[in-house]
Amino acid sequence: MANIFKKIRKKRRRKKLLAQKENLEHTQAAIKDEEDYQQRLKRHRYAAMRRTLLVAVAAVAAAAAVFIYIEKRSYHNYRVILTSEQEDVVSTNYEEMDGGILRYSPDGAALVDSNLDASWSVLYEMQNPVADVNGDKAVIADVDGTTLEIFDSDGETGSVTTSYTIVKARISKSGLVAAILDGGDSTWINYYDSDGTLLVENQTHIEDPGYPMDVALSDSGNIMMVTYQFVDGSNTTSYVAFYNFGDVGQNEDDRIVSGYTYEGVVIPQIEYLGSSNSAALRDDGFTVYSGQQIPKESTTVEVDEEIVSTFFAEDTIGMVFKNEDGEDAYTMNVYSAGGKLRFSRSFNIPYTTIKISGDSILLYNDSQICVYNSRGVQKYSGTVDGSINDFIKIGWNRYLLVMDSGVSVIKFS
Repeated sequence: MANIFKKIRKKRRRKKLLAQKENLEHTQAAIKDEEDYQQRLKRHRYAAMRRTLLVAVAAVAAAAAVFIYIEKRSYHNYRVILTSEQEDVVSTNYEEMDGGILRYSPDGAALVDSNLDASWSVLYEMQNPVADVNGDKAVIADVDGTTLEIFDSDGETGSVTTSYTIVKARISKSGLVAAILDGGDSTWINYYDSDGTLLVENQTHIEDPGYPMDVALSDSGNIMMVTYQFVDGSNTTSYVAFYNFGDVGQNEDDRIVSGYTYEGVVIPQIEYLGSSNSAALRDDGFTVYSGQQIPKESTTVEVDEEIVSTFFAEDTIGMVFKNEDGEDAYTMNVYSAGGKLRFSRSFNIPYTTIKISGDSILLYNDSQICVYNSRGVQKYSGTVDGSINDFIKIGWNRYLLVMDSGVSVIKFS
């Protein structure tokens, strides 16, 4: 009997060992299968990642190729998309404004789209209207008159009748307006809210600090930049002053937080280039100032050539020089706000106007137009039928061409 139980126990142990062996083999097989699966999964993920990376690289390369093609491409013809012969082009002017076009004349103003459809219009009476546009804000001044009209993208926000004749008016992106007024023996630089409320009166004299040549406003409108000129004997001196109408300037004399004197230099034009940079265009180059509250001189670029024209945009300063030698009559230099030369191009177009419109540099006379992009690539140069009054970029490869016979929207091809 004992031998029988012993045999049974031995048989059970053998069976158990066999089961354990089978379980171990199954476990090892399962581990191997899992390792194989993980290896396959890893290879699959690597292949998928590699395909994704290759697709992404190909997409970036294609996008870069398209961008380079668009940037480098030049056009040789244009086609007219829309024509309006109903426009009074003799007395009407046009300015870019908030993606649309500010159309203004001695009788009134309107904001129109690229199809020349008006979103609003306002009537007024002026003799010599001149507009200044900054983003979605605009002021129209009756130069040598006494009327200021202030607008935003929704229409008129304010109207002003000044005590003295208007020399120049500028508007900030926030809608604040500065105006130079001629009072005879003295001049005034007045500061207005967007609704026309007079905020500050500032009287100046020819002797001190001089005659105001130009005025510019920071985006917020808190800083007003003014260039003055005065003559001492045979010497011409320019003075650039920064007025701070915020808390920083309240304890300063006349709210002037910084000022710079330049002997023997004429500064007829100044401009704000973004929120913290401004520039003074001198007869021998330009000076850039930096700082949102107390602007300081940061960069000066001096040139030996005679400056024929200047043009501005945010973070861009352009100057045109007359070539004394060479086949081309002019050279155009375009700088960053930091004073770095971005590009220099020579050209031979007898232009009457040069300006930055949109992201392009436009040159034109009464029968020729020329377009450069922001990198100095000439996109188009050619003649048009009729006499050109104005030329404005209004969209990607879309331009407003104001002729003596009417207004057209054109596209280069």
